[in-house]
Amino acid sequence: MKDTDEAEKFLPKVLSMVDKLAKKNTWHANKASNLKSSLTKHVNAMSN
Repeated sequence: MKDTDEAEKFLPKVLSMVDKLAKKNTWHANKASNLKSSLTKHVNAMSN
Protein backbone atom coordinates (compact mmCIF):
# COMPACT_ATOMS: atom_id res chain seq x y z
CA MET A 1 0.00 0.00 0.00
CA LYS A 2 1.42 3.37 -0.93
CA ASP A 3 -1.37 5.71 0.13
CA THR A 4 -0.86 6.81 3.73
CA ASP A 5 -4.51 7.72 4.33
CA GLU A 6 -5.68 4.35 3.06
CA ALA A 7 -3.13 2.52 5.21
CA GLU A 8 -4.19 4.42 8.32
CA LYS A 9 -7.82 3.69 7.53
CA PHE A 10 -7.31 -0.06 7.23
CA LEU A 11 -4.84 -0.50 10.11
CA PRO A 12 -7.49 -0.83 12.87
CA LYS A 13 -9.38 -3.40 10.78
CA VAL A 14 -6.25 -5.44 10.17
CA LEU A 15 -5.21 -5.27 13.82
CA SER A 16 -8.68 -6.47 14.80
CA MET A 17 -8.37 -9.45 12.44
CA VAL A 18 -4.98 -10.31 13.91
CA ASP A 19 -6.42 -10.15 17.44
CA LYS A 20 -9.25 -12.48 16.45
CA LEU A 21 -6.80 -15.01 14.98
CA ALA A 22 -4.76 -14.92 18.17
CA LYS A 23 -7.85 -15.30 20.33
CA LYS A 24 -8.92 -18.40 18.39
CA ASN A 25 -5.37 -19.82 18.76
CA THR A 26 -4.87 -19.82 15.00
CA TRP A 27 -1.75 -17.79 15.68
CA HIS A 28 0.27 -17.66 18.86
CA ALA A 29 -0.31 -14.50 20.89
CA ASN A 30 3.35 -13.44 20.60
CA LYS A 31 3.33 -13.83 16.82
CA ALA A 32 0.20 -11.69 16.63
CA SER A 33 1.77 -9.06 18.85
CA ASN A 34 4.94 -8.96 16.74
CA LEU A 35 2.90 -8.64 13.55
CA LYS A 36 0.78 -5.83 14.98
CA SER A 37 3.91 -3.98 16.04
CA SER A 38 5.52 -4.43 12.65
CA LEU A 39 2.43 -3.23 10.79
CA THR A 40 2.06 -0.20 13.04
CA LYS A 41 5.71 0.75 12.55
CA HIS A 42 5.33 0.41 8.78
CA VAL A 43 2.25 2.64 8.66
CA ASN A 44 3.88 5.20 10.94
CA ALA A 45 6.97 5.27 8.73
CA MET A 46 4.78 5.96 5.71
CA SER A 47 3.30 9.05 7.33
CA ASN A 48 6.72 10.55 8.11
